[in-house]
Amino acid sequence: MSSKSNNQGRAYEFACLNTLNDEIKKLRPVKIEKTDGYAAAERAWNAIGDSMQVVMEESALAAVETLFELEPLITEDGDDEIVLKIQQDFKGEKGDVRDILIVRRNIEWEIGLSIKHNHFAVKHSRLSRNLDFGEKWFGVPCSEKYWEDIKPIFDYLVEEKSKGSSWSELPAKEADVYVPLLAAFMNEVSRSNEKNDTIPRKMVEYLLGEFDFYKVVGIDSKRTTQIQTFNLHGTLNQPSNAEMPKIEIPVASLPSRIVSLEFKPNSTNIIELYMDGGWQFSFRIHSASTKVEPSLKFDVQILGIPAAIMIIECKWQKR
Repeated sequence: MSSKSNNQGRAYEFACLNTLNDEIKKLRPVKIEKTDGYAAAERAWNAIGDSMQVVMEESALAAVETLFELEPLITEDGDDEIVLKIQQDFKGEKGDVRDILIVRRNIEWEIGLSIKHNHFAVKHSRLSRNLDFGEKWFGVPCSEKYWEDIKPIFDYLVEEKSKGSSWSELPAKEADVYVPLLAAFMNEVSRSNEKNDTIPRKMVEYLLGEFDFYKVVGIDSKRTTQIQTFNLHGTLNQPSNAEMPKIEIPVASLPSRIVSLEFKPNSTNIIELYMDGGWQFSFRIHSASTKVEPSLKFDVQILGIPAAIMIIECKWQKR
């Protein structure tokens, strides 16, 4: 992700957080917990300019109005204080993709929002010569065969790094790096899946996080904000003492089997994972720098989701 996109993403988190605060305080006590994540988002907000701030405020307001219809525990009359906070980035590395938390501590209730600005990417995980992706992704250490398969690939990259090579200078990076590395990755997933039938479920929990959440995606060009309901464990959409949700959402099932895992047709750096229940992901391997490094990054996108995951289009209104 470019620094501009990253800064706009943080600024959008700030817009959503403060719009939540402004709208909730009309109804009940609320405060913002000013974490390190808040400070980073505020700096990004102050750097984007007035016109983009207006756009993001309109986008955030559309999402908040719909969120109130989904979550009556936010808006019910009460003396207890709602706490809003932006999580730090390291939470995402530990399986929590939620950027903003909405918390009521007196009833031990919270929900989270994953905030995206003009993109739908899921995660940016890495493969490297020492990184045990099996242990990290689904709790099953990679086999000796995997380490044997990737060793010549990363030995080659270490050698090229020592020469100061750029990725563009490699004569056949697809054949020498992308294809064999992705093949090793797919083979290892298949080996683990044969031994452990929880791999499909754990793969999704790794990619999407261990906690239920709403994904909020601001789409500036369409003047809409999309809310996706990842209610995988049934913790979202709870009624309050006085009110049922105005929009009811179902619980979506996690997958139980891998249908296929293979290269995308006519591609040397993208593989596609299809699982039961409608779960589909693509994994694009790429370098994260101009110069060769013995580490590559996945750009993971959702290709398909279960029908139980609702997608709500929220139209903007001018403020």
